[in-house]
Amino acid sequence: MESYLVQHEPWLRLSAFGAVLAAMALWELRAPRRALGRSRLQRWPANLGLVVLNTALLRFILPMTAIGLAALASARGWGVLNLLALPPWLALAAAVAALDLAMYFQHVLFHAVPALWRLHRVHHADSDFDVTTGVRFHPAEMLISALIKLGAVAALGPPVLAVLVFEVLLNATSMFNHGNVRLPLAADRLLRRLIVTPDMHRVHHSALPRESNSNFGFNLSWWDRLFGTYLAQPAAGHERMTIGVSPGSDEIPLHSQRSALRH
Repeated sequence: MESYLVQHEPWLRLSAFGAVLAAMALWELRAPRRALGRSRLQRWPANLGLVVLNTALLRFILPMTAIGLAALASARGWGVLNLLALPPWLALAAAVAALDLAMYFQHVLFHAVPALWRLHRVHHADSDFDVTTGVRFHPAEMLISALIKLGAVAALGPPVLAVLVFEVLLNATSMFNHGNVRLPLAADRLLRRLIVTPDMHRVHHSALPRESNSNFGFNLSWWDRLFGTYLAQPAAGHERMTIGVSPGSDEIPLHSQRSALRH
């Protein structure tokens, strides 16, 4: 089973990516949340081009994927979960949740450290918010993120299946919660008790630092509530809020917010 997942991981992830991208694009056409400022033809080639570039670079630069490292950790007995006699279902759930928590802290870090923010700013510089915003990242950020993920896998020792589930969920939920889609308010309130919804994450892409310093989660919404970074709604409302970053501003949002509080 492990060798099959390691061998076929690229195609499994690519199939899931294509299916979710197509589903979200269709949903955006049928029930958009906001009017886009620029057409898809103006934005999508660059955003999706970054996906191709980043995937090729990571495959070329990194000698091992997260799922390959998980298989090695399982064989060698590395990591916390390999030291515990947990039922398989519990080990899988704990690993997916722990890896998601690691991505939450990584996201906070990319907003807090000046050099990392300048990379992450590429993601926030999109002046519209749709499914392709969820895959728009600087190549250096993707490399650093992959290294952090490898470190988390080595320390945790998750099952191979858990890493595959996490990787698929990470890509799928990133496209879902960046979707320019309209959900019934009751459904949004119910879903965001567990997962990050588009309305929840859109607040994070506000041009206002006090709003962009919230809702850092990708998949599970628990972490923002637990660590006090949850913000329910943007002050201007979803239709009128400004998406992106302030023109000409390279200052990291967390730093600028602390400076304002001190004065």
